[in-house]
Amino acid sequence: MSETNTSMKTSEFLLEIRSEEIPARFQERASQDLKRLAEATLKDSGLSWNALRTFVTPRRLALVIDGLPLTQPDRREERKGPRVDAPDKAIEGFCRSVGLSWDQLDQQETPKGTFYIATLEHKGAQTADVLGTMITGILADFPWPKSMRSGTGQARWVRPIKGLVALFDGQVVPVAHEGLTAGAVTKGHRFMGSGAEFSVENFADYQNKLQQNFVILDWADRRDRIAKGLATVGQNKGLTVAEDPGLLDEVTGLVEWPVVIMGDMETKFLELPAEVIRTTMRSHQKYFTVLDAKGKLAPHFVTVANIEAEDGGQAIARGNARVLAARLNDAAYFWHKDIGKPLALNQDDLRRVTFAGDITLHARTSWIERLAPAIAKSIGADDDKVVRAAQLSKCDLVTGTVGEFPELQGVMGRYIATYQGHDPEVCDALRDQYRPKGDEAATMPKVSAAVALADKLTHLAYFFATDQKPTGSKDPFALRRAAIGTLRIILDNDLRLSLNGLIAAGHVAAPQPDQWQEAAYELQGFFLDRLKVFWRDAGFAHDHIDAVLATGDDDLVRLQARLVALGAFLKTDDGENLLAGAKRALNILSAEENKDEAFTPDPDASVLADPADQAFLTALATAEPQVQTALEAEDFAAAMTALAGLRGPVDQFFEAVMVNDPQPDIRLNRLKLLSRLRVLLYRVADFSQLQG
Repeated sequence: MSETNTSMKTSEFLLEIRSEEIPARFQERASQDLKRLAEATLKDSGLSWNALRTFVTPRRLALVIDGLPLTQPDRREERKGPRVDAPDKAIEGFCRSVGLSWDQLDQQETPKGTFYIATLEHKGAQTADVLGTMITGILADFPWPKSMRSGTGQARWVRPIKGLVALFDGQVVPVAHEGLTAGAVTKGHRFMGSGAEFSVENFADYQNKLQQNFVILDWADRRDRIAKGLATVGQNKGLTVAEDPGLLDEVTGLVEWPVVIMGDMETKFLELPAEVIRTTMRSHQKYFTVLDAKGKLAPHFVTVANIEAEDGGQAIARGNARVLAARLNDAAYFWHKDIGKPLALNQDDLRRVTFAGDITLHARTSWIERLAPAIAKSIGADDDKVVRAAQLSKCDLVTGTVGEFPELQGVMGRYIATYQGHDPEVCDALRDQYRPKGDEAATMPKVSAAVALADKLTHLAYFFATDQKPTGSKDPFALRRAAIGTLRIILDNDLRLSLNGLIAAGHVAAPQPDQWQEAAYELQGFFLDRLKVFWRDAGFAHDHIDAVLATGDDDLVRLQARLVALGAFLKTDDGENLLAGAKRALNILSAEENKDEAFTPDPDASVLADPADQAFLTALATAEPQVQTALEAEDFAAAMTALAGLRGPVDQFFEAVMVNDPQPDIRLNRLKLLSRLRVLLYRVADFSQLQG
């Protein structure tokens, strides 16, 4: 199929879909989906363009495309028909299908015979017609996460659509949708705009008139305006706004004309835990917290209004302060009630709250109490403190404060325990049991590590034991996150643990302990898969990972040190060349062993008289104790250095002798020599897994 461009003139297309407020969390994805759908339609239609941009505000989704041709390119299509000697009915049927007469067909010779060919000329459609079809498709099939119908119509959109702008080459693209007709008029800001519709001629005119009507169309421009306001709003008072990129992104999607306003908070609320204040401001009110010169919370807040008030925002600030005070008063009530009751007394309440199925939080706590002391013993944590932290680990989940602020689980446990005089390490463990969160470091005290590992391992064990494992992309119980968290705690804190031993101890969370062995085996595989992903994300090569895991070592700290040393060694000339020799040796052994032969690593030196054989034997005898000493000291770099001494003798061996010598004794002992090399290499890594 070929194309012919029938028009060199290009023009601009503008689309605006104006609606009621689009939730901020949907906006970025909506902008991306609009771009994707438009590009797909243009490509399928054979239309080219110079630039395509999308825009989103709380009340509009817009698209502008520059450099569109006025018509589709003409297309020439060739369709292969039946052979020229085919029955007449077959040829006539082909003619009907392509709309041509018999004498309009061409013939084409091929190695399989001569066939009829229909050459079809397709006149390019008007681009405006293609765009009209595109708009209709976008309105009908847009992939909103949630959508709704409005009025009596059947079409769905995230919120009711209020207007459509569709202009191509200065002309309206005729599109009708649920009683609306596309035109060239739109509206500005809901409150600050003129209130009347205004017409637009093109994108530049559209953007300028929106600006005049208090709408900043570009998301990045709105975000930049807010960021500049946050940076300057408290400077004259020596105050700074706490950085919060996530909240900044969110409020950018809430306003079309952002105005940064600082308000005051009653100082009495500073007695509350800082996280309660921040969470109330951020999650409930979308306010930014303010810090004083010492970096502590100041009795102020910053909000981003969607209106430029005549009084400079004073009334808005007072109104927001009243709302904030009401929420913080509720938080203060719960806080004072919670600290007045010993945290341990909440244990009975845990019997009335289920964790999963009919398993209560009290039972969940009992698993942690049983597993955490065993972990404490392995890592040298204080047993008494670990037991106490395990007992209290879930007690804050039934407090009023966590009921109001679920995201503060653990954090409030630490605050309450601290207020009530518990040991600081116990208090920290109540918070740290839920770490790591996101990309934060997983370093923590040993008491915290013991409780956090017990929490995650029992969580994993229960769901694996009850056959509720992740499937595909579905992981409703966040088991992948729990596994990665476990690995990070072990590695970030250099905890010398047997991973398989930890998994075996997870039987405490199995409803039927006698079936735990199979579940534990599956959980081991799950951990290994997560470990491979974790290490690949950290930049380690997949074959290096497989090589060290094949040794069977389940001390993750030791495995990672081995992995680092192997990677560094293989980047050297000695490492690269030894790998080549090792791969050759291992391939020879594998080929011979496939013949039902086995070769023990004990060659008879008296049979191997060639100097290359003897040099190889001597090099192995020298390297073996060096490697052993280095491994016992966990000095894997030294072990690699010892292996490097084998490079020359291995190369010389393969250059000077033939392994499969005609004399059976020599052949057997050379294969045993290679087997001895394999045993030595395997003590460091399985070189057969390495690519080279």
